[in-house]
Amino acid sequence: MRGRKPNLQMIEGGLSKVPRPPAWLPDEAKDEWKRILPSLIKRKVLTDTDMGTVEAYCLAAGTVRRSQATIAREGDTVETNTGTKRHPAFQTMFQSLTEQRRLAAELGLTPASRMKAGKPPEGEEGYDDPYSDLGI
Repeated sequence: MRGRKPNLQMIEGGLSKVPRPPAWLPDEAKDEWKRILPSLIKRKVLTDTDMGTVEAYCLAAGTVRRSQATIAREGDTVETNTGTKRHPAFQTMFQSLTEQRRLAAELGLTPASRMKAGKPPEGEEGYDDPYSDLGI
């Protein structure tokens, strides 16, 4: 999707509780699901029809983590008949990172996309300052 992304707005009838992650998602993707869904639900920006996008985002995030773990375990390079090459998991990781970034913007998970959506003023329901304990 090129150009300006639509502003995320609270949705009347948005999901009110975190659904269970689909059983088919890998563990790393389920971890991402559990990390991001509470915030998205609290902001009331998701409906049932958006869950495919959430699943795709979590799958991409999980693939990035698995690819990085493979590279950490097996090394940055592999030996082939034609010499030393970059590990093939790098290509998977870069493609998944690209998809993850695109979907994160659509879901309002990046700082820029959250600023477009706005946030509730302090003291109003839904306001959550994750840095309040730091005194900044």
